[in-house]
Amino acid sequence: MNIRSLTRGDGVVIGAAVLLFIASFLDTFDGSGDDVPNAWDNLGLLMSMYIGGIIGAALIVVARALPQPRKVAGLDLGQLGVALAVFAAWTSFWSIIDPLGAFTDAFDGADIDTGAGLILGLIAALLLAAAAIAGPLVPALQAALIPAPKPPTPQPYGAQPPGGYGYPGAQQPPFGGQPQPGQPGQPPFGAQPGPAQPPAPDFSPFWFAVPVPRPLFAEDGAPTPIAELAPGTWYLAVEQGAQGLIAQTQDGRRGVLRDTSGIQRG
Repeated sequence: MNIRSLTRGDGVVIGAAVLLFIASFLDTFDGSGDDVPNAWDNLGLLMSMYIGGIIGAALIVVARALPQPRKVAGLDLGQLGVALAVFAAWTSFWSIIDPLGAFTDAFDGADIDTGAGLILGLIAALLLAAAAIAGPLVPALQAALIPAPKPPTPQPYGAQPPGGYGYPGAQQPPFGGQPQPGQPGQPPFGAQPGPAQPPAPDFSPFWFAVPVPRPLFAEDGAPTPIAELAPGTWYLAVEQGAQGLIAQTQDGRRGVLRDTSGIQRG
């Protein structure tokens, strides 16, 4: 799991879940005495409004942090979490309209007011549902919750010394061979050029980070992603391909980043 892949929308979801948990311990009704119930005295209200919303928030956050989507009963974890968040908001709305609910017999029709537990629970549940739905749609909520740390100077991939592979502007040895004495990175005088095609003109490798999770596709054009680039992690762009930017992950896999909008260069 990569917590740097969480967005601002996920942060709102987490905050709303914390408010729901706090509200569950507050009085359901505005009354006096020590016997005023809270949500933990009504199992139906507790599970449908408070615990249901908290579980929904947890599923949304976990689905975002996982490198690959996970499904339960054919539903994506994030979709299931959004459904639970909406259900919690719906339950909280009707709980405000009919606050007595299962406590009608206990209060015998007494004239009481809605307590802080239901009011704060309604606010938290509505905030949770709104963030769960709008998170993937509103650009302001798609920004990374934890900004990517920008290194003072880009380091070569794999901690190679300056001038090694991946260092911007460094001259690379010929394909399949080693640099020979004389001019660095050049074949000896009279040698035939290798079969490798040079990278795009004026391209220098650079480090970059993505603003939101982006799929990385195979260089052969296969439609299935081979990896997912997560915000908060620096990746190395090695060359500009015909289909997009050729990027290399931290485990050495290469692929094509087709969507390069909004990337942050190191």
